[in-house]
Amino acid sequence: MAVGNTSFPDMPPLNGVRLGVAMAGIKKPNRRDMVVIELPETATVSGVFTQNAFCAAPVVVAKQHLEQCRADSRSPRFWLINTGNANAGTGEAGLRDARASCAELAKQAGVNEHDVLPFSTGVIGEPLPMERLLAGLAPALETLTCDGAAWQHAGQGILTTDTRAKGATVTLDIGDQAVTINGIAKGSGMIKPNMATMLGFVVTDAAIEAPLLDRLLRETVDRSFNCITVDSDTSTNDACMIAATGTGPQIVDEEQVSIFRHALQQVMTELAQAIIRDGEGATKLVTLQVGEANSRQEALDVAFTVAHSPLVKTALYASDANWGRILAAVGRAPVSDFDVNRVVIELGDVRLVEHGGRAAGYTEAAGSAVMAQSDITIRINLGRGEESATVWTSDLSHDYVSINADYRS
Repeated sequence: MAVGNTSFPDMPPLNGVRLGVAMAGIKKPNRRDMVVIELPETATVSGVFTQNAFCAAPVVVAKQHLEQCRADSRSPRFWLINTGNANAGTGEAGLRDARASCAELAKQAGVNEHDVLPFSTGVIGEPLPMERLLAGLAPALETLTCDGAAWQHAGQGILTTDTRAKGATVTLDIGDQAVTINGIAKGSGMIKPNMATMLGFVVTDAAIEAPLLDRLLRETVDRSFNCITVDSDTSTNDACMIAATGTGPQIVDEEQVSIFRHALQQVMTELAQAIIRDGEGATKLVTLQVGEANSRQEALDVAFTVAHSPLVKTALYASDANWGRILAAVGRAPVSDFDVNRVVIELGDVRLVEHGGRAAGYTEAAGSAVMAQSDITIRINLGRGEESATVWTSDLSHDYVSINADYRS
């Protein structure tokens, strides 16, 4: 069940960028499960990847190929994505399969093997069905096109347990020239970022040098994908990529950087929230705003402690205004010298907690009315400082258990 805002946006074409899809039958027949994204030679590419120690073979290879391209002063030309199989926990054989996939696509497209970056998502611990995967490359290349439908088909082609494609687009002005940012993402379960979580692919027609692109990606991911959680599990395959094609205006001075960063943050945040709205079994999007902390990290620690509480998440699913569960989660967050008398907790516009206990004006009816909504905001002010953070999460439903119990069936 997707929570609100489920439509896929109209995506403008970007010069030099084409997307193709195929039904390779990697796990199930008759579904889009392979995506190829072609980038122009002028592009600059940056990426952030999972910090999971058991990172998947495609993560290892993508990082190596990206590093090699930079060393050779050239750009990766293709992102190759498959769903249905994560190629994780597959050892040396998985690395060989990831490299062989890149080599075959490079051969068919007439580029260097290192110009292809592989990405996989799906079941962990099973070898890639290489015969089917390789057979899907030619059909994917044959469908390469640049229109909005291609972006939507690509968004569909990277899904696993997701119920819908997730896309975001923004067009802004840099000087007297328009700049577009398009992005697609997948993610529904195994969502707790440690870099990024999910797979995300963002392309802009701006011209941005590699060091600046790296910085912009890290900054915007830290306040979007690194601020979402469905189930506190960090995937072995997470990656978030951005390409600046260089076909539009160059982003150089601080004013331009600030304008572009704001637009990129909008795209990243919209995609991140779309993942939570489509969380496995989710019925609610929950925004946790923590303020008056000593540091941003402290604010994040409190927000994630509440977001990861099964008791809070099940109360949210039941629309049960059991505010004691929120209070207890805040109290066990890793915060030193906590003065509970200074903490204020609000549910929507209803104050729950102040002066160490239930707020004087709180009523169960008011709390229950907020809990019944599909979009809920919980505000927690610690009364300790001036830093803040926002985290997005979902409730925990019966369907989450059913989806993951049946995942390999």
